[in-house]
Amino acid sequence: MKEAVERFLKEKFSHFLDADAAPVVSNVPVFFIKAEALIPVLSALKNDPSLHYNFLNDLTAIDWLGKREPRFEVCYLLRSGNKASSRIQIKVRVEEGESIPSITGVYKGANWPEREVYDLFGIEFINHPSLDRILLPDNFQGHPLRKDFPLEGFGQDYLIEDLLHIHINDDITKKEGGK
Repeated sequence: MKEAVERFLKEKFSHFLDADAAPVVSNVPVFFIKAEALIPVLSALKNDPSLHYNFLNDLTAIDWLGKREPRFEVCYLLRSGNKASSRIQIKVRVEEGESIPSITGVYKGANWPEREVYDLFGIEFINHPSLDRILLPDNFQGHPLRKDFPLEGFGQDYLIEDLLHIHINDDITKKEGGK
């Protein structure tokens, strides 16, 4: 199946393949594409009847701080409905501060994983329907899966103070009879 996908991508999207990416040794075929090609390439892979990569198995990111440039890779693991064992990985290399297109219009299941990548890595997805934090409080500072995030955080005392304030006010309200 790797050869079929490689042929498909070279025939239809050769100008969008990222030739500068370092080769990857993996048991799953990996293809690097440019960010601007993300929507058309994933749509084509999903809708092509011979390939039919209609299931987004996973979406995550990697921070290569100090090891590779650009710093980030956003990784999409796709599974084909035609063959149970057919999986491919599409990767998009992302510079610090760069945004990439949301694929929620192609795979609805990308909604929460994109929010998770945004929350934990700080990578923004253009045209995402609701790009809010999903795991961490709204007032959390930074993105903890970045390699430059301090191990002890940025002095997260403000979070504890907010939680104490909320619980103290809730306790007082309950004692006063819900007023």
